[in-house]
Amino acid sequence: MTDQPIIHKLRCAVYTRKSSEEGLEQEFNSLDAQREACEAYVMSQKPEGWVLVPDHYDDGGQSGGTLARPALERLLGDIEAGLVDVVVVYKIDRLSRSLMDFSKLMEVFEKNHVTFVSITQSFNTTTSMGRLTLNMLLSFAQFEREVTGERIRDKIAASRKKGMWMGGNPAFGYDVKERKLVVNKKEAATVREIFERFVRIGSATTLAQALKSDGVVTKRGNPMDKGYLYRMLNNRVYLGEAVHKGNSYPGEHDAIIERTLWDKAHAIFKESPRKRAGNNRAQTPALLKGLIFGPSGGAMTPTHTRRRGKLYRYYISADNLKMGAGACPIGNVSAAEIEGAVVDQIRGLLRAPELIIRTWKSAKSEIPDLTENDAREVLVQFDPLWDELFPAEQARIVQLLVDRVNVGLKGVDIRLRTEGLASLVADLRASMPKRKEAA
Repeated sequence: MTDQPIIHKLRCAVYTRKSSEEGLEQEFNSLDAQREACEAYVMSQKPEGWVLVPDHYDDGGQSGGTLARPALERLLGDIEAGLVDVVVVYKIDRLSRSLMDFSKLMEVFEKNHVTFVSITQSFNTTTSMGRLTLNMLLSFAQFEREVTGERIRDKIAASRKKGMWMGGNPAFGYDVKERKLVVNKKEAATVREIFERFVRIGSATTLAQALKSDGVVTKRGNPMDKGYLYRMLNNRVYLGEAVHKGNSYPGEHDAIIERTLWDKAHAIFKESPRKRAGNNRAQTPALLKGLIFGPSGGAMTPTHTRRRGKLYRYYISADNLKMGAGACPIGNVSAAEIEGAVVDQIRGLLRAPELIIRTWKSAKSEIPDLTENDAREVLVQFDPLWDELFPAEQARIVQLLVDRVNVGLKGVDIRLRTEGLASLVADLRASMPKRKEAA
């Protein structure tokens, strides 16, 4: 009786991949065809000890230009765990089309003593000739992929030059019908209004705040922030143009914005951002208008002036305006300094325990379920929230909280409105869940 050679069992994992999702819904698709051919090959090697592992490693709709594929990552995990001895594919490019990526895979295979087999391209990766053949085949696969990419890019460029829309998310103001951009009348009216309001206001920041107050949102239901408005105001699609790599071509779609309105908006962009910001600050409502009074009890009026192109804001005594300089011991005060002092005092007062308790008791009539801890948490939120507010919102809150600001020779006296604090708590408490979700 002769000794039979010992045949070691080799666990074989079949990997399949298809770049597009087209046809995957069919009962027998490309992935099934690849798997069937690979399983038949493994069965033919049964005398050599080859056996199939029960898991399926199928990547449908996954590009071969990346290793970030769910089934491939699962296969590599099983290889690292020592559960696979042979990886079987229909063709090399099913595993990867990138020479660099394939080299990384081969390092993992060799480190874990795993053999790689392509059933339609016969070679053995354990020999130097097999690795040379593999590199040659893979280089051609990568070359084919790069040529295909160049063809696609050339096709997109040619189509854009003809004014065709080449996919993606349509701009606000347009919908897609039969692979073409068509005007959404309701959104188009909003786009025209945004351009017109920007021409009047001259500030995307102020416009964004106004649109937020008006409830104007994007296609996805998000507020239109400053960045979104800048992209909209610079999007030449609204002129009826198609843009490719900085070049514009007449588009197949209808324009929403007339050239004259576009030119007016972009004339504002050519103005210095610092100058536009200064103009905007001059139009910003004064925080303490109607609230600040001088030593004699007379109101102080907000005003501003420019020197060498720089804006200076201040509050001037009404006595000095009526009777001339010297009528009031405090002629004028810097708006930035007095407003900063008032806001700093408000921030400090809102952290005071006695004020928190007073506010809580006052707000309970409007919010029955409000606890003292709730009131404390809401008022603490005010401090970091202040710097995020637009000037108009800051002015509204100051008008809500401050009853009177008396400016005297010995300092500033601020009187707060308790009922205003209760309203602030109600407003902030209502917005807190939204802020937490946004964070």
